[in-house]
Amino acid sequence: MTSKTSDARTLLSAAAVRSRANEAFALAEAGELDDWTLNLDALPACADFVAEVVRKRYPMLDVPFHARWRHFVFGGRDLWREIAKEVTWRDADAKARAEFDLAITSVLLDAGAGAAWRFEDTSTDLVAARSEGLALASLRLFEWGGFSADPTDPLRADAEGLARLNGAALADAFQVRDSNPLEGLDGRARLLNRLGQTVDARAALFALQDAPRPGGLYDLLKARATHGVLAAPIILEVLLDALGPIWENRPSLDGVPLGDCWPHPQLGYVPLHKLSQWLAYSLIEPLEVAGIRVVEIDGLTGLAEYRNGGLFVDAGVLVPRGDLTRAYNVSDPAIVSWRSLTVALLDRIAPMVRERLGVSAEQFPLARVLEGGTWAAGRKIARAKRADGGPPLLIHSDGTVF
Repeated sequence: MTSKTSDARTLLSAAAVRSRANEAFALAEAGELDDWTLNLDALPACADFVAEVVRKRYPMLDVPFHARWRHFVFGGRDLWREIAKEVTWRDADAKARAEFDLAITSVLLDAGAGAAWRFEDTSTDLVAARSEGLALASLRLFEWGGFSADPTDPLRADAEGLARLNGAALADAFQVRDSNPLEGLDGRARLLNRLGQTVDARAALFALQDAPRPGGLYDLLKARATHGVLAAPIILEVLLDALGPIWENRPSLDGVPLGDCWPHPQLGYVPLHKLSQWLAYSLIEPLEVAGIRVVEIDGLTGLAEYRNGGLFVDAGVLVPRGDLTRAYNVSDPAIVSWRSLTVALLDRIAPMVRERLGVSAEQFPLARVLEGGTWAAGRKIARAKRADGGPPLLIHSDGTVF
């Protein structure tokens, strides 16, 4: 491994995300960051708002982790649990592999849907949009065997099933038409195709106990546990290594794909890894149900996405130096630094929210602050400020970042 490759791999961790975010924060605090200034006087009121949202949503403060599983629950009905309980699983490992398959495909399909798209679920008469709609659509596609090449085992994703999925099939499953457009449709399909190719090519990661499948990462993580205990940052490091090749049009350094990591003129490469970190949070529950205890949850970071980031802009904590009305690409320095500052601010608002709720960091890790929490508060304030409830910045989406 060359020193340059070694440098590249140091960007593939939660610690790297947090470290660079603190560098961005220090620059902004000194008034030296090109695109953003900080108004930390507005942070206490923002924390008040987040704590209020938490108490309204969870009066008993029984907040679950921020994970994809929350989006499969509608009106108190856990749709995945209803599906899973009808299956006779061979053992706990088999169920965990299926849940990894579902979480991985569903999270990868979750980048922003746009304001116009809706999914109508004929089984429940639910109509859902944005993340919840994408979750529901991907759950039904998984339930129907849309990611499986084995008609006798629909509740799985495998290399062949993922490779054959195309934009037309995804459009049909997600009810896309001229009157119901979904942003980044072809990009989502290509991402799943690349996932299938990567799964097939890396049997040492994805096929330890079964045919190549995304859920094979469960067996890899189980093997990485020590006496049944696994540190959460290891989940992310495994994901970033295993899924690195799936990302299209992303930076690479000395042949190492960097994923959601972008160059910035003042900060160098800025790792963010939003979807991968959300996926890491989402894999904690299947691991624990299967008997693997996950520790060091706060070793992961907050998520650099538009709800959390939008909260700080809409609450006046982050003040743009430039024009908020123009459209940005995800690689624009203003967006890269906004997302990195979001990670730093989440670390700083979390203890303030805990203080207002009267809970400890052990009782209320960052994953609960996000769910309770900043993500919901970001959505609420966006709806109050903009008719479509969208983010404060217009960002071109290819279906693989936001």
